[in-house]
Amino acid sequence: MKTLYITVLKVFLIIVSFNLEAISEEKIKIGLVIPLSGEFSYIGESVLKSTRMALNKINDRRITVIPKDTKANPIDTLRVSKELYEQGIKIIIGPVFNESNKYLDELDGVTFLSFTNKIRNNPKNVISAGVNAISQINTIKKYLSENNLNNTIFLIPDADYKREIEQAIEKSNLLLKEKFIYNKDPTLLTKQIEDLTRYQQRKKNLENEIKRIETSNALNKKKKIDELKKKDTLGFINFDSVIIADFSESLKSVATSLLYTDVSSERIKYITLNQWFDESLLKESSLHPIYFPSINKDNFEIFKKEYVQNFKITPNQISFLSYDLVGLIYYLLINNDFKTNENLFIKKNKFKGKIGIFEINKKTITHQLNFYEIQDNDFKEIF
Repeated sequence: MKTLYITVLKVFLIIVSFNLEAISEEKIKIGLVIPLSGEFSYIGESVLKSTRMALNKINDRRITVIPKDTKANPIDTLRVSKELYEQGIKIIIGPVFNESNKYLDELDGVTFLSFTNKIRNNPKNVISAGVNAISQINTIKKYLSENNLNNTIFLIPDADYKREIEQAIEKSNLLLKEKFIYNKDPTLLTKQIEDLTRYQQRKKNLENEIKRIETSNALNKKKKIDELKKKDTLGFINFDSVIIADFSESLKSVATSLLYTDVSSERIKYITLNQWFDESLLKESSLHPIYFPSINKDNFEIFKKEYVQNFKITPNQISFLSYDLVGLIYYLLINNDFKTNENLFIKKNKFKGKIGIFEINKKTITHQLNFYEIQDNDFKEIF
């Protein structure tokens, strides 16, 4: 009887050992749909390289990433995503462009972590993983609160992302003194900013005050007049901060128009959206300081250095996000017993990546971002 017991136990242990080995060898496959040919192939190649970096860092043979070429169009994106789904893949990183999400609701058994930062009108199975407007405005809201800035105007260009910004303002419960939609045409912009800032009235106030003193018996009349003539306008500015939802040269045009109307960054806070540390802004010293939310700059620099060491070329911003997305999925899998089911992105969770902290809840991703000041030819971290 004892011999029989030992034999049964040995068989049992062999079976258990075999099953555990089989489980440990089972691969978790993740799809990656990116442009690997055509005009935007450079983006896809950069994402692919950073994905390899992330997998090397994780160093777990249970997880593998299978890339497919979307050619940056929605039809090919759906086609290659179907191919991945037929291989049993339920999680796909990508696509890169928001337009490529168009037909992905046909694959309701797959969850896509799209690189887009747009949150409106995405299919239900597409999670926007980019640094979206809600994350940015929540960070700005924190800065406004900490600095007792209670009279903020929000300048939004009449552009295709206008509604995206407006929805983010609503969802973040940001209290504003005024929301103003402006035309990006420079010939119209200046007049709109003049009206918004009451520039002509304040200019008239100055002229009237100079005339009043000239005809008065005021002491030190000449000195007072000389002081007034150094000013451009006279009068109260009824806001303490301005958020400009723009980028690059358009951002500079708006800020320059504010400066022209005597509403400088010394009088009010100039705040904008994530600028990805655009170094051309460092040269615009007349507009400084400018404030903006963004990813963690120190981590971004470390990533770029490691990437260049590995591949001898500079990475793009999307590749930085892809590096974190691989880590995010791996972290969620560990916390879900390596099961690729819907619970992965429904349960409330947090992941600290290179970008910052990812907050996951009900198939929505937001980011806890850092906040920076552009001043003295440098990007300075505020928090």
